Amino acid sequence: MDRAPDPAVFYLAHDLDDTAIWRRVAMLKAGGAQVSVAGFRRGTNPLSHSAQVLGHTRDGRMLSRALSVARLLPAIGKKMARQTRSAPDVILARNLEMLVLAHVAARRFHPRPKVVYELLDIHRLMLGRGRVSRLLRRLEGALLRRSAAVVISSPGFLEHYLKPFNQPRIKTILIENKPFMPGQPSQKTHRAGPVAPGQVTIGWSGILRCARSLEILDALTRNAPGRYLVILRGKPALNAIPDFHATIAANPDLTYRGPYRWPEDLATIYADCDLAWLVDRYDAGENSDWLLPNRLYEGCLFGAVPIALAGTQVGARLRDLDCGLQIASARIADVEAVTGTLDDRRIMEERAKIIAQPTALWLASQSDCIALLDAMRSAPDPGAGPHGISSVTHLNERDL
Repeated sequence: MDRAPDPAVFYLAHDLDDTAIWRRVAMLKAGGAQVSVAGFRRGTNPLSHSAQVLGHTRDGRMLSRALSVARLLPAIGKKMARQTRSAPDVILARNLEMLVLAHVAARRFHPRPKVVYELLDIHRLMLGRGRVSRLLRRLEGALLRRSAAVVISSPGFLEHYLKPFNQPRIKTILIENKPFMPGQPSQKTHRAGPVAPGQVTIGWSGILRCARSLEILDALTRNAPGRYLVILRGKPALNAIPDFHATIAANPDLTYRGPYRWPEDLATIYADCDLAWLVDRYDAGENSDWLLPNRLYEGCLFGAVPIALAGTQVGARLRDLDCGLQIASARIADVEAVTGTLDDRRIMEERAKIIAQPTALWLASQSDCIALLDAMRSAPDPGAGPHGISSVTHLNERDL
């Protein structure tokens, strides 16, 4: 019997310079898909992966990005058709503007591919009560009705956005932001004590965009010189924290070690800290409270103790697992109430709780990749009626 051809997925990406795009591509390929990629760029360095560049946009400028997409609408079908030999089985669209392109392009192919919406962040403009926000949600709803499934990375996006705003109930695939790192070390670092005995080392890594977090960490270290060392790694969002470099330079207990390679540097990053800072107030009360960020999984995978804000999706996850540290609010007094009681013994006790958790909670497997691809391919045709959750991760439906 002839082997069935590998399913073809065309991935429309909002930002080809975002490493998360290529992590998803790696997962799709590991699941058995042939993957073509096209999308917009926000950077200028050469791409390290093959993709069709559709144009350039800027971070955070949703309306500007929408105009770029509108200009591309007449040509998107031809551009995609030139890149793939036959109709893809699935078009995966990252973010709303890519979903618009996906549905326009899908008309060109026969048989028509399934369109799957990847919703991994809720832009603040989607949550407003004004005319523009209402129009965007109406557009999203109309496109969802014609889509086969929506992929989310946190149950919070369903409970706090899709349901309350009465968006169409289509098949929902939950795939958390666990790293997928074939061939990379993923063992927790075992050590006899904290990074520096008598000192609490805090790591804040990734996209550094929360001005309130920098204020807290700056005040925390200034209030107790020498007790804390904060190590920052990644890319600071200077539009959100314009005084980032000045704040670091003025405080000897704050250290910025620059960008890092993903995933090669993860083990070193988290081996250098006792606690992983997970507090995010960039979109307080909204997206920041609902997401389950990459740094939760990356830090716990390598044994760093997460410190999170109670009342958020991250806080709820840590509560359910009975591990990690939680602060009552993003006030310095509440942070000091938790970190001020830490000694070497307590740090190692909390670390032991993290290390005792199953690795599958933090690390994606090839089985997850296969399940993701299968869930997208098996999604029902649009209009077939409401559907439930397809959980690619180890959550149960009752948790959703």
